[in-house]
Order: sequence, then C-alpha cells, then structure tokens
Amino acid sequence: MTKHDAIVRPVRGKNSPQLGDYAVMAAGEPDLRMLCGKMNLEKDRFIKLFMSRLYVNDGQTENLALAGPFVGAPYAAMILETLIAWGARKILFFGWCGAVSTDIKIGDIIIPTGAIIDEGTSKHYRKSRNFCVGPTGHITEKIKDALSQGDICFRTGLIWSTDAVYRETCEKVKYYQSKNALAVDMELSALFTVGNFREVEVGAVLVVSDEISRCKQVPGFSRQCFKKSRGDVCEAISSMCLRKTI
Repeated sequence: MTKHDAIVRPVRGKNSPQLGDYAVMAAGEPDLRMLCGKMNLEKDRFIKLFMSRLYVNDGQTENLALAGPFVGAPYAAMILETLIAWGARKILFFGWCGAVSTDIKIGDIIIPTGAIIDEGTSKHYRKSRNFCVGPTGHITEKIKDALSQGDICFRTGLIWSTDAVYRETCEKVKYYQSKNALAVDMELSALFTVGNFREVEVGAVLVVSDEISRCKQVPGFSRQCFKKSRGDVCEAISSMCLRKTI
C-alpha cells in the first residue's frame, strides 16, 4: 500500500485555498460557531467543503484554518485528507464522546493517547492488524499545556471509535472497559490513522457528552458542566491558535 496508488485522490482545484500549516477540525456545530467567535473569524465568510464549512483567516492569524461540522469516520477522513492536500500539516480535532469507563463523567475533558479501531475506514490505510492507533507529532502535548495553563482539568487515555452509534451494546461496553477505554466516539481512530499514513501531525481533545458505562445511556448534552467544558476547550484552542502554538 502506498500513498499514490489510489484512483481517486484528494487534490487542490484551481479555486482551492492554499492553507498554512495549522488547522482545527470541530465536529460539532455549536463548537464550530464558538471557535469562529473566539478566533475572530466571520461566521458568514466560509468556503464550502463537501457538506461542511471551511473558514480561512484573512491575515488576522497567520496560517490557520477551521473546518466542520462533520460526523463519522469516513466523512472525517475526507475532510482531513482535503485539508492535508490543501496544505495543512498540524491538525487538532475537537469532538464529543460517551463515557465508557465508570471513572469518566459528563463534562470531563479527555486528551486521547490512542484510539481503538472499530470503524471501517482505518483498515483501508493500514497493513498492520493492530487494533490501536495513536496521535502523531507534538499536538497532544501542546493541548495538554494549553489546558494546564488555564487550570483546566483533563484525563488522558484510550478512546474506542465505532461506526455504529446504535450498536453500542452492553457486551461491547464491557469488552472495551476491559481494554481500558475511557470513552467512545465515531471519528478519532480514522483521523489518527490518516495522520499516520500521510505523515502529518494530528492530535485531539474530547468532551464527554453522555455516559453508557453502566449499560444505560445518561445524556448530558444540556448540562451546564458539559457546556462549560466545551467553552473551556474552545478557549484553550483559540489561545493556541492565536499564539501559533498548535
């Protein structure tokens, strides 16, 4: 498997922007809007990127792009591949996740140290049968530093990534608890895999939106602790971008 054997490849069109090194991928629409405001990006000035939006600064912050929203591993990989083809080399993903460990609660912030592959996109990029993939580059340490400087608490550990949000069974939850997974999402392992394959830096930060650790969903999307943590993460990300430390 090589980087150049695919028939359909991510390319720069004649009207595609030339991105700088830095890009943020925000999975959720509310976080995308919040980041636009904190990063001084005009919400109505964007480039269509598939079914998502791409914001590129106009000289306010050198070398910065913001993309989203999106859901699921295949679509997230398409967004990432396109950002890379257009010039991005350091990409930070911000998303939500569901608690799998009983030690993880709604509103917790997680810096993933790896992702367990249970989605279908990664296998098309990998020869290895390893079930886990990690972040690339130094972004993980940089987001840790940014959160620590803001006195924001966070956890670190593994994330289980699955395509099938409605097939997160009790049997699977117990299995991934035995693998020390803290939480579950739908995109992370694919993003780490693409980052490894394309040899670019990809890191991530997640906020816990709900809990399934006791084989029953406890939603927390409207809870104040969840909203506060998202705001704290957006503040840390925007600070990193404005200081060019991503």
